[in-house]
Amino acid sequence: MSQRELVVLGTASQTPTRHRNHNAYLLRFDGEGLLFDPGEGTQRQLLLAGVAATQITRICVTHFHGDHSLGLAGIIQRLSLDGVTRPVSCYYPASGQVYFDRLRHATSFHERAPLVQVPLAAEGPVPGGPLLMSVRELDHRIDCYGYRVAEPDGRRILPERLAEHGLSGPQVSQVQRAGSITVDGRTVSLEQISEPRRGQVFAFVMDTRLCPGAYELAAGADLLVAESTYLDADRDMAQRFAHLTARQAGQLAAESGVRELVLTHFSQRYPVEESERFREEAAAVFDGPVHVAQDLTRIPLPPR
Repeated sequence: MSQRELVVLGTASQTPTRHRNHNAYLLRFDGEGLLFDPGEGTQRQLLLAGVAATQITRICVTHFHGDHSLGLAGIIQRLSLDGVTRPVSCYYPASGQVYFDRLRHATSFHERAPLVQVPLAAEGPVPGGPLLMSVRELDHRIDCYGYRVAEPDGRRILPERLAEHGLSGPQVSQVQRAGSITVDGRTVSLEQISEPRRGQVFAFVMDTRLCPGAYELAAGADLLVAESTYLDADRDMAQRFAHLTARQAGQLAAESGVRELVLTHFSQRYPVEESERFREEAAAVFDGPVHVAQDLTRIPLPPR
């Protein structure tokens, strides 16, 4: 089976700590590798996680605060150093073009990897590969976009239906390609031997207050990565600095029908020993699995 997992490269907000690197997350989805918000030190975290930079096919930047983008320069240069020759798309808020340009050309290097710039100026679908990706505006102090990645819906072949209609082997592939097949004078359609299969959905919500865009991104997601910078006791601070608490992240997941929730982007004010408090606050309002992200861990997408 193709590999579908989230590789957590860093979980700290604002500044790295002894136990948490700056933000960075790699979504491995079949043949794609989507790198989200590469903060400072992302190259080294990839090495420690055992992931090659050559696996990156897209780079998705939510906004241009340093903890979400300072590693962009190193990643771009590493793609060329490692000899990547296929295009790598890079998505980012159009209003931050000057920051993107500075990071892309931060130092002298021999640029070989073809980087496709995709500045974001509006909500909606964005160009890409077979995965369907869309963005929504979030409520932060500067322009910030969250990402939703969806597998196209398909159909699940049902063995009992195959037996009922006497189909096997190459006949199954044929009906999948053509939509129907004629056997012994009978026409059997794909609908007769299968049922609808909803594609998997991944949502990435970073640096925001609760807002319509966050709910649109999270709706029905199999796996939601949500910032939870603060605990509920500091909710006034979260509101002031345009962030979520762990409880609000749980609320977002619960009200959006999310299957599993990943909490991350923790303020340095909380020692790593207090991580369980984040889970407890989210779990008070969300009854699905809650992952408190730790650097260099892997979280599989829940299978359908």
